[in-house]
Amino acid sequence: MTADVLTTTRELDSRLSDGKQIRLLWCEHDGRLWVTVLDPRTGEAFRIEVRRGERPLDVFHHPYAYAADHGVQTSTLRAADISVSMPA
Repeated sequence: MTADVLTTTRELDSRLSDGKQIRLLWCEHDGRLWVTVLDPRTGEAFRIEVRRGERPLDVFHHPYAYAADHGVQTSTLRAADISVSMPA
């Protein structure tokens, strides 16, 4: 018999900035936080996991700065390439 873990993802905050949808998400199961950015005009999207010691609202309000710091490409991914339900 195997046990499946039900993972609940909650949106803690969201905002629109220059047409881009920015969301702060939290995984109830393991406490991880991440920010997703989606530009519906171009379909480009990226995700940044909030690292230990980082302030989640700082990542939420400055996702491009944190993406650069994390080495996340912000102009090459498409919405289908990121999972908003669970970070990789």
